[in-house]
Amino acid sequence: MKKPKTYGLTHIAVAVKDLKRTSLFYQKVFDMEVMYKEENFLQLTTPGSHDIIVFEKKKASYGKTGGIIHFGFRLKKADDIDEMAERIQSAGGKITSKGEFCPGEPYIFFKDPDGYEVEVWYELIAE
Repeated sequence: MKKPKTYGLTHIAVAVKDLKRTSLFYQKVFDMEVMYKEENFLQLTTPGSHDIIVFEKKKASYGKTGGIIHFGFRLKKADDIDEMAERIQSAGGKITSKGEFCPGEPYIFFKDPDGYEVEVWYELIAE
């Protein structure tokens, strides 16, 4: 069987009310950087990869789930989960759930300023 000819999922686009607020939130929580910006359009790069989140200022049912339930960020170290909780809350996010999927795999689910559900988790990966 042939291997896929893509790099996999590289970006997601999300409708938001306020680009500045969204940009500040994701920069504060995840240390993201602005890659490209227009009046109603913003691209932020995710740390540690070449992935992008596109935020577009559009009228929409913000934070409502349709086909997408949430999107997530995988931690490099499990011990960083408490720092992420502090960052989320200090940036204005609302933690909705925190725990462990199994011992050693902590997670946090939270709502961003537009009400989208986001996950931060650590996954034990077999070497």
